[in-house]
Amino acid sequence: MGESDEVGQPITGLRRGAVGENVFLCGDPARVARIAKSWSNVREVLNLREYRVAVGERDGVRLAAASTGIGAPSTAILVEELAKIGVRRMIRVGNSGGLQPELGLGDLVITTGAVRDDGTSRSYVQPEYPAVADWSVVAALVAAARARGVRHAVGVTWSLDAFYARNGVLEADGTIGTMSFAGYRPPGLAESISQMRAARVQNCEMESGILLTLAGLFGLSAGSICVVSDRAPWPGPAELDIDKNMDACIGVATDAMIALAKGA
Repeated sequence: MGESDEVGQPITGLRRGAVGENVFLCGDPARVARIAKSWSNVREVLNLREYRVAVGERDGVRLAAASTGIGAPSTAILVEELAKIGVRRMIRVGNSGGLQPELGLGDLVITTGAVRDDGTSRSYVQPEYPAVADWSVVAALVAAARARGVRHAVGVTWSLDAFYARNGVLEADGTIGTMSFAGYRPPGLAESISQMRAARVQNCEMESGILLTLAGLFGLSAGSICVVSDRAPWPGPAELDIDKNMDACIGVATDAMIALAKGA
């Protein structure tokens, strides 16, 4: 694919320079406006399928927020097309399930690297290739979280496919049951969750693995920060809050991005 200024990208139609170099990624299109709420000169440049993109400015830095939709395939398409139009730094702002018992709802997890348990990243490179966050992005996120006094953990994220097949539900007797329709139970469900917890993996979600893999392959700077919105295995609806502390997560990511863009 060419990178001509005159020809838009095949899926999004975005052209080189349309969004600048610094982009926040989120799964939910509705979160784009929330991320951009504190910016000036905000305008939407794309609203197509799961992809919504807004651009604006904050503290003299040009910023963009873009939704990926759910999971690795749609995230890969957007990351590819953003890279081709000149984006060089991406920070994911998302939701996740907490795996470690000390994590509470609303805590933040800053990803240092991801377990690549998805099919899309394997289409790009062998499974042994690491999905690693840019050290400067991790450092900026940690510094921003500390400055704001926000509870946070730093560590490895389990990035998976098949939300219902891979996420278990905690039964009353303490065993791990299935969330899939009609009680379908994929092989190794309980073992996978137990293994990740034993390996000190902090949280699970569906996009960081492909983002960090592609960033490594393409020479981009990328990182991820997620709110703990529920626990894995899932105790039930009372333990789900996708909005809890999201404003703090956005604030930490924004502080980090601006510091990075200004070379602080």
